[in-house]
Amino acid sequence: MRNIINKLTLGLALTLAVVSCHDDLDQFPTDPDSFTEQDVFANIDEAKGALAKLYASLALTGQQGPAGQGDISGIDEGASQYTRLLFYLNELTTDHSVVGWGDAGVPDLHNLTWSSSNDFTEAMYYRLGQEVSFCNSFISNATNLTDPEAQTFIAEARFLRAYAYYNLIDLYANVPLTTIVSTELPLQSDSSELFSFVESELLEIQDLLADSNEYGRVDKVAAWALLSRLYLNSESFTGVDKYAECVTFSNNVIGSSYAIHSNYDDLFLADNNSNGAQNEFIFTANFDGVQSTTYGGTTFLIHASIGGTMDPFASGVNGGWQGLRTTKALVNKFDSSVTARNGNGNPISWSDNRAMFYTDGQAFEITTIANTFTDGYAVTKFKNINSDGSGANDSSGEFADTDIPLIRLAEIYLNYAEAAVRGGGGDLNTAVSLVNQLRARAYGNNSGNISISDLSLDFILNERSRELYWEGFRRTDLIRFNQFTTGSYLWPFKGGASQGKSVEAYRDLFPLPTNVILINPNLEQNPGY
Repeated sequence: MRNIINKLTLGLALTLAVVSCHDDLDQFPTDPDSFTEQDVFANIDEAKGALAKLYASLALTGQQGPAGQGDISGIDEGASQYTRLLFYLNELTTDHSVVGWGDAGVPDLHNLTWSSSNDFTEAMYYRLGQEVSFCNSFISNATNLTDPEAQTFIAEARFLRAYAYYNLIDLYANVPLTTIVSTELPLQSDSSELFSFVESELLEIQDLLADSNEYGRVDKVAAWALLSRLYLNSESFTGVDKYAECVTFSNNVIGSSYAIHSNYDDLFLADNNSNGAQNEFIFTANFDGVQSTTYGGTTFLIHASIGGTMDPFASGVNGGWQGLRTTKALVNKFDSSVTARNGNGNPISWSDNRAMFYTDGQAFEITTIANTFTDGYAVTKFKNINSDGSGANDSSGEFADTDIPLIRLAEIYLNYAEAAVRGGGGDLNTAVSLVNQLRARAYGNNSGNISISDLSLDFILNERSRELYWEGFRRTDLIRFNQFTTGSYLWPFKGGASQGKSVEAYRDLFPLPTNVILINPNLEQNPGY
């Protein structure tokens, strides 16, 4: 995928001129060298550049990286990037992360006190709406191409649109369903209608997608994997249990050519597109510190998680933004693997190598979030260095090369295990074996292996936290386990209280942007907002 993004950013910069109901989503060519749609869809080679824009919209932020001519107005451009917003909404709202910055709307996320005008909940809605618009325009135009490869391109665009709608269901539930470019104000669909659309799209395109594809582009396994995730959350999204379907499509993925990489650390390094980690990655957001720059993505994740006495050069960047840390709730998930504690009895080393925490000079307990980076352990999971210790592409250390896995095989292993325990069929011995493969990688041996008696839902939720933290899953997982807003599970500063407290159940969903409600009378705000 780096080559397809590079094609975009090295001169074939494309803006699809789409018609939207909202000015925020209207995209027009701003570069005199940009192609018109007639040029872009003149042949299959030019159409591939248009396809690159669909992928790049999940990684980049505008027409001129890292800032300038942003796709979305009204918010700092770097903060409008998709994976950064996903982190804000699905990790910062949970026990996995806090941030010391006082920017408007940021403290409200980890306090679970956001309003319907929160900049970040609005920006994600627009970012996903833009992706849908781009995909709709691409599908409409590419239909006229006669080259057989165009059908594969269209299937990829349909996958990306389905992925955007999966996110819209998860975050907002009740949004318009649009599959064509139109000036009509769209009607509102509920989560069941949207779920059916995403499901049917993925089922239809599974055999239209390539059996395998170049790195960064999706293949049929990606459709199976997204179906696995969709079905796992079906009961949460629609009230209908589809765990059996989750087991089926998880099995499809597990039986494919993708494989668990032997080294967990490699998954989050700058050369994770080539160090073997790529064999575990089913769908990625790709970054290049020279050719495709942004203040979102891993540039954000790495810089923002460095402060205190940390050496930024150890993570391959030129400085820290002193923002992101984690709470003791995440650290405590690794209690069974603690190998050393400090004089205060707090853990400082672990045999589970997924416990990537920086503890020197960092307090275990958080007493003050704002402007106090040393309250809470820092996280060193993502780094901008190669697996051999060499530096990444940007010699200045400003922008990161590290790709972000949006779907990787380890998630599907855990999906299978959870769906099996929830009664979806499958085999519990197989589920244990899959979990133990992940734990053997984490421990370097079988000392962390579990038995079938250990495979409870509570264990699986905690194992998902250990394996997938900071990858954009946590809020969704907690909602599925009825622990996000309720008092059944508390973490520091949940609800704005130092020890945590329950919040209103309506916060399981984010609000639709206020401006969207005002513009389109067909839409009703989500309850509670």
